[in-house]
Amino acid sequence: MTVTSIDRELTCLQDTHSLGESIGSVLVEGLTIGLVGPLGAGKTHLVKGIATGNGIEDAQQVTSPTFTLVHEYPGTFPLYHLDTYRLGSGGELLALGFDEMVQAGGTVVVEWADRVRDVMPDDTLWIELTITGDTQRSVRLRSTGPISAGVLDGLRSAEH
Repeated sequence: MTVTSIDRELTCLQDTHSLGESIGSVLVEGLTIGLVGPLGAGKTHLVKGIATGNGIEDAQQVTSPTFTLVHEYPGTFPLYHLDTYRLGSGGELLALGFDEMVQAGGTVVVEWADRVRDVMPDDTLWIELTITGDTQRSVRLRSTGPISAGVLDGLRSAEH
């Protein structure tokens, strides 16, 4: 059975990191992840967990690419971490070489992906974080194609 969405309630920062680690442990080549949520929702902390689960030894090196726009981290798969908060359009993301990153065979994680939804791949794992309390977050993971659905299937299998 293919999983199309997973909902989680997170109670603390460690829960966010742990969810990221679980996602990172089931990454596949060619996956694009779109992160959506307000400032302070935990997008970068989730990426730190994804990086850890992807085999990056020091997650402290994972920082928000707000001003550099793109960070690349080696791991089981190359991990491209983008922040589109300061971009004015999807065209600006494409000008950064977004298509090449998507086709490079690693995993591309885009913070503020809702701002560039028009250029995100049809098959994207969308992760929406909602602040529900001081440290609590509600998270919805939603697949939109076979690659992202496979990751959700892997995540669900790993949890059982």
